[in-house]
Amino acid sequence: MTSYDYDLFVIGGGSGGVRSARVAAVLGKKVAIAEEYRYGGTCVIRGCVPKKLFVYAAQFHEHFEDAAGFGWTVGESSFDWKKLIAAKDAEIARLEGLYKKGLAGANAEILETRAELVDAHTVRLINTGKTVTARTIVIATGGRPNPHMALPGNELCISSNEAFHLDELPKSIVIAGGGYIAVEFANIFHGLGVETTLIYRGAEILSRFDQDLRQGLHEAMSAKGIRILCHDTLEKVSKQDGRLSVETLNNGTLTADVVMLALGRIANTEGLGLEAAGVKTDERGAVVVDEYSRTSVPHIYALGDVTDRIQLTPVAIHEAMCFIETEYKDNPTKPDHETIATAVFSQPEIGTVGLTEEEAGKRYKELEVYRAQFRPLKATLSGRGEKMIMKLIVDASGRKVVGAHILGHDAGEMAQILGIALKAGCTKDDFDRTMAVHPTAAEELVTMYAPSYRIRDGIRV
Repeated sequence: MTSYDYDLFVIGGGSGGVRSARVAAVLGKKVAIAEEYRYGGTCVIRGCVPKKLFVYAAQFHEHFEDAAGFGWTVGESSFDWKKLIAAKDAEIARLEGLYKKGLAGANAEILETRAELVDAHTVRLINTGKTVTARTIVIATGGRPNPHMALPGNELCISSNEAFHLDELPKSIVIAGGGYIAVEFANIFHGLGVETTLIYRGAEILSRFDQDLRQGLHEAMSAKGIRILCHDTLEKVSKQDGRLSVETLNNGTLTADVVMLALGRIANTEGLGLEAAGVKTDERGAVVVDEYSRTSVPHIYALGDVTDRIQLTPVAIHEAMCFIETEYKDNPTKPDHETIATAVFSQPEIGTVGLTEEEAGKRYKELEVYRAQFRPLKATLSGRGEKMIMKLIVDASGRKVVGAHILGHDAGEMAQILGIALKAGCTKDDFDRTMAVHPTAAEELVTMYAPSYRIRDGIRV
């Protein structure tokens, strides 16, 4: 029998990589994990976690304004960008320490180096040049922002990575993109007092989300003062008199202190040695895997964003646990990528799970759509004009709820709970016989008794 240095070698110290390494080590496997930057991956270091901290920071100016309606007199306030960055950095360092502590506690070997494949069982550690062998290899190197190399002046722009480390808060920013990263950062920067313009080539922001929520968020953002330019693209970025000049296709030339590109993400596979190991990638550079996350080489797996399946942290963790079941517990397990709840931490938030109205209309012959739009209780005294939107998409034949979509405060929290209900296959009748919690916004989900309209053969009737 061939002898290897490790039972498992994991390349990439993000959520999927760390989970697979730690659990395999707990099972008694000899495990090493290599990370070239910082442990925690995109989510912890320069993604979900610091972004959510920034979202909280950006909300305070509205909290101060709302307080007056409840009898509070709030004194003069000011914002210190450097203090926020320092506090965020301290928290990220703490979380990175916890990731390493978990690995060390499981007796996994922690390597702080880039690792590249030499062949199907051999890995080179770039810091030392040493090569090691492993019976099983996991590729979990994640993704990175698309630098949009075709754009003249792209080197003058930042991505979401750099947005977390700006030396100074800009006075103005232009953000290119219409996905959740672009939308979230547009709300963050605007909330911190930055003049914000969002440019998106499509007809409406957030192309994969329910149309009502897309339009509702667009209206709310515009009402706040965020300039949104759809049907437009960046043509060129140049530097003039210390500021950036942005030439657009349809809206002339804009100026800004910072230009941020949020034009999608690409898999981190460049220079990884995949070809030498026989691991296939697709036309976008993502690792091709089967339904068990195996690559074209049976003992090499790939997890998370590097596979470009569903780019969400909990999905990478779930895929890691399925890998453990398949490889080490004699229980072949396919990741379940259906009915995944997700949130956009815009202001107001979006929380969603299941099919959009448009998707469900193509899949089911007849739908019942339950829709409510209302002013939340808090806004009655604060005077804020934002409306909440809640939608349930129901298959008319079996009454199963196949989609749930929310725009408004705490929508992400509600989507997590709704995810359980939809995953369990709950029907609209189950919702109807559930007692409401009053007074809450979420009670609307169980008190919409009559459909707002129906969709038959894809057409609203």
